[in-house]
Amino acid sequence: MEPAERVLHIFNASIALKTQALATLPEPIAAAANAIVASLLEGGKLLCCGNGGSAGSAQLLSAKMLNGFERERPGLPAIALTTDSSILTAIANDYGYDQVFARQVNAIGHPGDLLVVITTSGNSANLTRAIEAAHERQMRVIALTGRDGGTLAGLLDETDIEIRVPADTAARTQEVHLLTIHCLCDLMDQQLLGG
Repeated sequence: MEPAERVLHIFNASIALKTQALATLPEPIAAAANAIVASLLEGGKLLCCGNGGSAGSAQLLSAKMLNGFERERPGLPAIALTTDSSILTAIANDYGYDQVFARQVNAIGHPGDLLVVITTSGNSANLTRAIEAAHERQMRVIALTGRDGGTLAGLLDETDIEIRVPADTAARTQEVHLLTIHCLCDLMDQQLLGG
């Protein structure tokens, strides 16, 4: 396949998945935006985490909340748990990599805060431990997942929200996660600032 044909194939696969996701994702995305706004209005904050490309997505969500999206507004409280190399390496060295997010949630998470977990597989131990820590801290969880939701999906309770992308590949899942983050930011701005 020629490079330009390959690009066309990738674009078409991305478009097809986004069209397929339209059938299932609007409701959980809207519910997640409502949960975020409710938490913010009560003085809560977002703690965001993921691994690899999903860590980048967690950082993007935090950045869009703190700095703004498409409209001028005050910053909103969000922390990417993926960014401080000293914290990550200290926890990984002393307690194990599966604790790098959970220990942060235990230290700075409070009842009413939200944990946003972003994952394509749902099977990372450090994310499942973070969910357990969030529940111990009486925090709700918003999970952006893919595939079958993995082991992580089984840890979510009735107050949590899963936004599951109907895809099996990490790249396509991450593309829809990015669109989801943009939808969340737009909905938050609409609710907080009006039309």
